[in-house]
Amino acid sequence: MLTMTSALLSARRNHAGRPAVIDGKRIYSWSEHVERVARLAAGLQGLGLKAGSRLGILSRNSFRQAELLHAGYWSGVIPVPVNVRLAPREIEFVLDDAGCEMLAVDPVLLPLLDKPEFATWREKVLLLDIEGTGRPSHEALIAGHAAAPPCDPHDDEDAILIYTGGTTGRAKGVRLTHGNIVSNGLQVGVTLGIRHDDIYLHVAPMFHSADLLATALTLTGGAHCYLPEFSAAAFLEAIQASRITFTMLAPSMLTMVLQCPEFGRYDLSSLRIQVYGSSPMPEKWICRALAALPDAKVTQGYGLTETAPILSFLEHRHHLEALAAGNTKRLASAGKLLPGIDLRIVDDDGNDVPLGSSGEVMVRGPNITPSYYHRPEANDEAFQGGWFRTGDIGCEDEEGFLYLLDRKKDMIVTGGENVYSSEVETALWTHPGVADAAVIGVPDEIYGEAVFGVIVAKSGVVLVDADLIAHCRGHIGGYKIPRRFAFVDALPKSALGKVLKSELRQRFSIAVQK
Repeated sequence: MLTMTSALLSARRNHAGRPAVIDGKRIYSWSEHVERVARLAAGLQGLGLKAGSRLGILSRNSFRQAELLHAGYWSGVIPVPVNVRLAPREIEFVLDDAGCEMLAVDPVLLPLLDKPEFATWREKVLLLDIEGTGRPSHEALIAGHAAAPPCDPHDDEDAILIYTGGTTGRAKGVRLTHGNIVSNGLQVGVTLGIRHDDIYLHVAPMFHSADLLATALTLTGGAHCYLPEFSAAAFLEAIQASRITFTMLAPSMLTMVLQCPEFGRYDLSSLRIQVYGSSPMPEKWICRALAALPDAKVTQGYGLTETAPILSFLEHRHHLEALAAGNTKRLASAGKLLPGIDLRIVDDDGNDVPLGSSGEVMVRGPNITPSYYHRPEANDEAFQGGWFRTGDIGCEDEEGFLYLLDRKKDMIVTGGENVYSSEVETALWTHPGVADAAVIGVPDEIYGEAVFGVIVAKSGVVLVDADLIAHCRGHIGGYKIPRRFAFVDALPKSALGKVLKSELRQRFSIAVQK
């Protein structure tokens, strides 16, 4: 069966004595890991969670969060990992929208519970730690329960619910089934050549679908290591200390690593696969990564939460071939589709465009979500005749390389985080001194793109950047807040009143680079 439950059983059966989790000096074999997962699953059931119940998770990357996710797969409880960088009201919305019955919290994040938005959750907390301080705790559940038998889900049953930003300012829950996750794990594993002796470092936040890239390791019996908080030094230290062979970084992270003054002091020879993705990376940094990591296959990945998560790879060999041929344009490609994924490029009427022409990217395959969670209008828009509309504008060349040209819904990707301009604009419009606002992405050397606000102030009102930043803090997560603004007399608009963001991008992208 293509289920994560089956994957865990297979890992225990075929790789019982091999490392599953590496956490400093603590190492759990696959046999030990699955035993802990089965005990934790029993503990969740003891708390009243049943198959189909939803469990919210607020946590940094850790082996305990991984055990909780796996315990959900084992028991049928559906994990809902939540972006810890969201504002409290945004987190509250996700928990309520998903219908979560309990909330698992990393001890470091317990101060969040003092916020008024979490009043109803204070008595429904599972602490991801040893001591519960009067609350149920992760380790106590494992110690206090015998192993629960695994559930036997069908591969089309939901395994996890991950929320992604919405153009209306509200996040949408993406249903990922067991079959979606396992299928993509197989697709990634085959394409990248994942082995049972690989060790994956979880750097991308585990509330992101990007973390599902590591499914390939579970399917092959590889090991997992977790970085709680990213810094260039911590990343380099983890690679050396745990002999990491495979990891994924957002381009902004990789750029920081390459600029680390101590980079040359670390032994990175174990690293054989370095994936970067979720936003573009300038050519000069791609070349620098290739030179700085000569033992690693540097690979770009493109995907979405809805695709669990990878659709295509620009493989290491593609990078080298492009540079050898002087075809640096190829470095901007999203690469080639993974096995089992079909592609269409369509115009606004849904008709296929000629090869090389641009249009909306549509895909289908076993890794693609069946639907958004109770969002009928969004489902009608995104799913048509068995195909998923990505919302990205792209084209395909004669060799099968996919190029992404724009984001149809004006999404901004900054430091690997998706920011929807309409959501930021909604927050800005609530400022009493703002008459009109538009938000765009502008080039940024470190983060790929930066969020940039273009503001029309009300008559007689003088606004400064600090006022707008402070105002936004109460409405949206910090990474979504523009750090730079331009103040104009009027926004360029079409005859129908639509803001012409292409003009704003052209004007201010040039300005910020000067």
